[in-house]
Amino acid sequence: MPPTSDVLTIHASAPTRICDNGGWTDTWFAEYGTVCSIAVEPRVHVDIVARADDGSGPPIVIDARVFGDRYAPEGLGEHCWGRHPLLEATLVEVGIPPGLAVEITIDSAAPFGASIGTSAATCVALIGALDALRSRRRSNLDVARAAWRVETEHLAQQSGVQDQIAAAFGGINLIHVDAYPHAHVEPIDVAPDVLAELERRLVVVYLGAPHRSSEIHDTVIGDMIDRGPQAPPLEALRRAARLAAQSLAAGDLEAFGRALTANTQAQRELHPDLVGPLAQRVIDVADEHGALGHKVNGAGGDGGAITLLTDGDPDRTRRLLDEVTSIGHGCAVLPVRLSGDGLRVRRVEWGQQ
Repeated sequence: MPPTSDVLTIHASAPTRICDNGGWTDTWFAEYGTVCSIAVEPRVHVDIVARADDGSGPPIVIDARVFGDRYAPEGLGEHCWGRHPLLEATLVEVGIPPGLAVEITIDSAAPFGASIGTSAATCVALIGALDALRSRRRSNLDVARAAWRVETEHLAQQSGVQDQIAAAFGGINLIHVDAYPHAHVEPIDVAPDVLAELERRLVVVYLGAPHRSSEIHDTVIGDMIDRGPQAPPLEALRRAARLAAQSLAAGDLEAFGRALTANTQAQRELHPDLVGPLAQRVIDVADEHGALGHKVNGAGGDGGAITLLTDGDPDRTRRLLDEVTSIGHGCAVLPVRLSGDGLRVRRVEWGQQ
C-alpha cells in the first residue's frame, strides 16, 4: 500500500462514432450483420485519481462533468443503481482494488443523446481506466465485450455491439457480427488523401435534443422478430454497410454518399418514424445544396444527429451550413475530426506527479 500522500493518476479516452451504416444488424434479433463505422473526435475523457483509503472521505466520488453532477455513489450492486447507472454498473463490472479511494472524472465535448455512441465511448474509456488501476490491459475486443455486458447484463438494456467496438478500436472499420454478440473487426484501408477529403466534407448536425425513441424501437424489434433476420430492410442495411466500406477503400466518395443515403432509406423501411421530421428538414436542405449523401446516426428516431456528406464545393457547403443552423429547434453543427485510434490509456505511477 502506498503512503497516504501518494496518488496514482490514470487518463483514458475513447472516440465517438458516426456513419454507422448497417446499424440494427448488430443486434440479437438480426442474429448476424455487418456495420461500417467511422470513429471521430470529440472523445470521451475519463480521469481517475486514486489514493490510499484513510477513511476520511467516501471511497468513490464521481464527477460527471458532462452532466454537471458530482456525487458519491452508495451501495453499488446489481439493480441498485443511483444517479448514473451506466457509470455505476461499469464500476461493478470491473471493480476497484480494495484499500483505495478514487475520484473519477468524466468529461466530453460530445453531447449525450446525440446518437454518436457517446455512452459506449464513456463505458469503454472507464473500463480502460479501471483496468489500468488494476494494472491490467485487455485487448480492444475484450474491452468492447465488457462494455456490451454493462449495458445488456448489468442494466438489462437493448444493445448492439458496434458502438462499443467503434470506441475501443477507433478508425474506419467493417464490423462483422458472425453470430450475435460475437464479432470480428476488419479495418478499412483508406488512402490518406481520401481521409483528408472525407474529413473536409463530413458535416454532423445535432438536432437539438437527445435521442428518444424507445417506443418506436420496441415496435421495430417486435416486427423484426416476426419477419426474421433475412427481412428485406435488414438485408438492405447489410448491403449499405458493405457498399460504404468498398467505396471508402476505392476512394469513391460519391459512391460512399449513395451508401449513406441507401442506409437511411433502409432505416425508413424498418419504420418511417426512424427518420424524424427535423432530420428530414436537414436532409431536404442538404439535397438542395448538392450534398452527396446523408445518414441518420444510430438507430434513428426523434432527436440525435444526422451526418451529411457535402460535394466539397466551399460556397455550397457554406450556404448549407447557414440554412441548417437557421432551421432552429436547437439545430447545430458539431465539429468532428476523424479518429484513427480507439481507446487510449495513460497511467502516472505513484509519487511521480
